[in-house]
Amino acid sequence: MSTLPKIAWIGLGIMGSPMAENLIKAGYAVTGYTLEQDKLKRLADNGGTAAGSIAEAVKDADVVITMVPASPQVEAIAYGPDGIVENAKPGALLIDMSSITPQTSIDLAKAAGDKGIRVLDAPVSGGEAGAIEAVLSIMVGGHQADFDAARPILEALGKTIVLCGPHGSGQTVKAANQLIVAVNIQACAEAVVFLEKSGVDLAAALDVLGGGLAGSTVLARKTDNFKNRDFKPGFRIDLHHKDMGIVTDAARTVGAALPVGTLVASLVASLRAQGDGGLDHSALLRGVERLSGHATES
Repeated sequence: MSTLPKIAWIGLGIMGSPMAENLIKAGYAVTGYTLEQDKLKRLADNGGTAAGSIAEAVKDADVVITMVPASPQVEAIAYGPDGIVENAKPGALLIDMSSITPQTSIDLAKAAGDKGIRVLDAPVSGGEAGAIEAVLSIMVGGHQADFDAARPILEALGKTIVLCGPHGSGQTVKAANQLIVAVNIQACAEAVVFLEKSGVDLAAALDVLGGGLAGSTVLARKTDNFKNRDFKPGFRIDLHHKDMGIVTDAARTVGAALPVGTLVASLVASLRAQGDGGLDHSALLRGVERLSGHATES
C-alpha cells in the first residue's frame, strides 16, 4: 500500500488534466471530478479514478486540489451541501490552484478552517506547456506547516515553489504575474508588427532579440505563436481578461497606480469584445494588427 496521501482533483481543463496526470506519474492515487466526460475518461485512461460528484471525489481524500477558471467556480465547488467544505474530511488539506481574487481565497480559508480543513491558495504560472512539463511557478499563500506538508505534491507539478505570505498572498502575487505577462505580450506584439511593417526578417529579429535584454520567458514561449499566427489557446484571452480585472481592482484597493497595466487591460477587453476571447493571449497581436491597418483572419 502506498503511504502517499490520497488526492482528489477538481477541475480537469487545459491546465488541470496534465497536472493531475503528473501526480499520477509521481505515484499518487488521484480521484478526479470535472463536468466534461471526455476529461474524466482521459484521467481514467492515464491511471486515475473518475468520480461521479465532488462529494464522491473528496470524501476519502487527504488532499483536495482545485483548478477552475475563476472565483464564482471556486465558490460553486467549495460551498453548499454537495461542495468540498461539507464533504472533505476534517484534517484534509485543500490546495486551490485556480487564479481568483485574494479575498475569495481568504474567505475560503476561513470557511474551510471552521470545518477543520486546512487551506492553501497556490495559483500557477507557466501555461499549458508548463503544466505538461511540470515546470510551473507556484505562488502560495497560507501557513508554513501546511506549505511544508504540500511541498512534495507541489514539486511534482512545478519547479519554482514559494510561500509568499498568509492566505490570499499567492493570489496577489499571481495578479502581479498576470500584469507583467499581459504588458510583456502586448510589447512583443507591437514589436512584431513594427518589424514586419519595416520589412525585417521576423524570425531573425526575434532570435536576436531573445538573446538580449529584451529576451523573456514570454518572448521565448510565444515566438512561434507570433511567427505562425497560431493562437490555439494555451491561456485564453477570456481568462486573462478576468485576471486583469483582478489586478486592477486589487491595485485600486491598495492605492497602487497601474498606468500601463490599465491600458493593456483595456486592450485585452477590446480583443475579447471583438470575438477573440477563446484565443491564446498571444492573440493580442491581432489587436495591434487591426490598429495598424492589417486585415486579420476571423
